[in-house]
Amino acid sequence: MRSYIYVDDLVDGIRLLTGSDVEEPTNIGSRQYVAVAELVEAVASVAGKSISVRWVEGPVGVRFSNDRIESLGFVTRHSLLDGLRATCPRVEQQAGAARAAERR
Repeated sequence: MRSYIYVDDLVDGIRLLTGSDVEEPTNIGSRQYVAVAELVEAVASVAGKSISVRWVEGPVGVRFSNDRIESLGFVTRHSLLDGLRATCPRVEQQAGAARAAERR
């Protein structure tokens, strides 16, 4: 399980935290916890790709508390799918540019 956060939300959290009097380590994250299988399915769906997956054993992951940052009023504005929909076209553009440069 992992918690992913869109960069705009992360920047909002950093600004909020740096403007506060909090001095302890503080997690800035989303309450949306996602299994790796869910992440793979979401990325493939948003990218319009059909993939086959080979799973291997690995760490389960951890959940961190967002209570401290949320006590300052932090709320994420973007879901995982929102972030993927905004990010995937940019990644696809960069990958296409890299492939074109390799062919030159």
